Amino acid sequence: MKKWIQKSLMVGVALLTLGFIPPSHEMWDSLLDDKGHREISGGEVHAEVLHEPEALPEEPAFPDIAKLAAKDQAFEKFGSRIGPVISDEFEEVILPKIEEAIDMTLVSLGPDAVRELAITERPAGGYSEKIFHIFDTATGKDVIRFHVRTDKRPQDGYFFNFHYHTAEDGFSRHIALGDIYWSKNTPPKWLS
Repeated sequence: MKKWIQKSLMVGVALLTLGFIPPSHEMWDSLLDDKGHREISGGEVHAEVLHEPEALPEEPAFPDIAKLAAKDQAFEKFGSRIGPVISDEFEEVILPKIEEAIDMTLVSLGPDAVRELAITERPAGGYSEKIFHIFDTATGKDVIRFHVRTDKRPQDGYFFNFHYHTAEDGFSRHIALGDIYWSKNTPPKWLS
């Protein structure tokens, strides 16, 4: 293939993808010659063998897993009736605070303790507050608990109060994440 066609293709791919997908050099090398040979200036032909070690996919770190699970379990708890109404405000206001609380807690524990952590698999339904807990798999004890409570405020209506508890104070203190307004009507049960 002529050099100008090859260069035109590379420029075209770069323009179409806005530079997000860099051209693979192996692809362009294979276009040069069907036999896998590459022509070098002066007319010499050399066989080029590319041996790249296959990189193993990196396993995501626990903080990333916890943040994804936080969002998934929150939306599971909201169900199909509450979720669509509060999802935007939850993602903009509450979720970043949950992620920040997870980061602060994990930093305070240290990297060795983080290896032993897991997340509860199912939020509580009905009128229960539990969204998810992060716990130590070795001891089975909770490290941090994320909850949402339904509050009825006279004259204002119903609010969802998002908060968390930590093991540091025996889970006695509510650490507020924020409130989301529902309406003056009673909200449905969780998971509905």
